[in-house]
Amino acid sequence: MTNATQASAIDRTAAGSGLFAWMRWDYVLTVLVAVVVLAIWEYLPGLAGIPSFILPPASMVWKEFLRALVTERLVGHVIHTGLAVLTGFALGSLLGMVMGYTLGLSRRAEFILSPYILGLQIAPKVAFAPLFVMWLGYTIYPQILVAVLIVFFPVMVNVLVAVQTVDADLINLARSCSATRSEIFWKIQFPASMPPLFSGLRVASTLAVIGVTVGELVGGNTGLGYVLVYGEGQANTPLVFVAIVLLTLVGMVAYFAVIAAERRVLHYMPKPAAQGF
Repeated sequence: MTNATQASAIDRTAAGSGLFAWMRWDYVLTVLVAVVVLAIWEYLPGLAGIPSFILPPASMVWKEFLRALVTERLVGHVIHTGLAVLTGFALGSLLGMVMGYTLGLSRRAEFILSPYILGLQIAPKVAFAPLFVMWLGYTIYPQILVAVLIVFFPVMVNVLVAVQTVDADLINLARSCSATRSEIFWKIQFPASMPPLFSGLRVASTLAVIGVTVGELVGGNTGLGYVLVYGEGQANTPLVFVAIVLLTLVGMVAYFAVIAAERRVLHYMPKPAAQGF
């Protein structure tokens, strides 16, 4: 090994060690921020004289969480909401992908269907929830349908734009090599749409939680949205905070699951030196 090669290897090792140390400190700072937020939440209400029924301290919320685990079937509510989020996210994403690729590959289909899809997106999704409850009753299905409606649009738009903005020269080159329309789609357009698709899925994973929560608020008798309404009806502010925190955690699990899938599928994409979410 030459001196230049040895020096290059040493530089790469040093750079990798420096990056690892820098990222490690980022994790430490993230934890410290969480500790500071919890400390403020715990002590600020008492210091500011805020009643606990307005803003309960973190310790009171934790005690209510432990109580709800036993008396309010909290685990069952979390599972119900998680299954509804997963189902709504999967169905909405699949529908958005199908429509996105269909409209992206056919200008005529885009011209005909776009006004109706846009109208469906503009209509407030909350307004559909009571209608779904009237149709399907107090079941999990209205919650899933609201999630599907909310998830559908961002996925469809990202896929549509990705397919329509593929390099035209690349497509013409493939055609000059006698590539069929199917080959052009699977070899060029579909791979090019993957990064925007996962960007849409990231957004959709958080919106799915909102959709399910809206459905549970309007017509649910199970789930974290129902727990939230129940706590509000009982003037139990700590229980409301428990439901909010658990809904946030469900959304974070869904979001990071999409990130894990993205890194596995798009392993060939160049990675930045350091990244957050």
